[in-house]
Amino acid sequence: MSAAPGLFVTFEGGEGAGKSTQIRLLAEALRARGLTVLMTREPGGSRGAEAVRHVLLSGSAEAYGVRMEAILFAAARSDHVEQVIRPALAAGTVVLCDRFMDSSRVYQGITGNLEQPLIEALERVAIHGVVPDCTIIFDLPAAIGLERARKRSADVDTGSEPDRFEKEELETHEKRREAFLDIAEREPLRCRVVDATLTPEAIAAQVLAIVEPLLPINAHGHSDPEHVS
Repeated sequence: MSAAPGLFVTFEGGEGAGKSTQIRLLAEALRARGLTVLMTREPGGSRGAEAVRHVLLSGSAEAYGVRMEAILFAAARSDHVEQVIRPALAAGTVVLCDRFMDSSRVYQGITGNLEQPLIEALERVAIHGVVPDCTIIFDLPAAIGLERARKRSADVDTGSEPDRFEKEELETHEKRREAFLDIAEREPLRCRVVDATLTPEAIAAQVLAIVEPLLPINAHGHSDPEHVS
């Protein structure tokens, strides 16, 4: 997997699955145990990748086709891995990432209809050996996820607009849901599926139960004061 002293956990799933909330709750629980935790996201997470993020989510790159989008995602991921994720793992940090390579497999590969060899080649170059130790896939019907995402985007307090992917058709989102489940079935040692229709508290308990066995021994049940973030 990540082949580093730290722990690399990625959070995947469709729009509105609650990944951001669960990353925050898990980070709080792990920090309470004395672990150093880095929360990050894709596209983005590093200075170069954040610059690409705006281009991708605003839809500015859409006119150039899904192939160009896939290349931009890969470029952003490469910068993110080399500038942020790899150094953090080498330092023994627990890295929690909102989306990673599986999102490209699903969004550009499955629903973008890009050929598998291209997706695999871009992934290989972008991650350069940094594979998640654990990937948690948050599963819920696409209609529910989209309603959550659109409600969030319509919140006048956030002032945000639906992004390029939230605007797509329900059928496309349901196809992505099935694609994430297919990945989990093919890679059961890395991937775990969580029912995202449960309450945030119930989901958080499941997530912690999945991650807990992967933590350093001194993080189980008590804090190590030398490693407080």
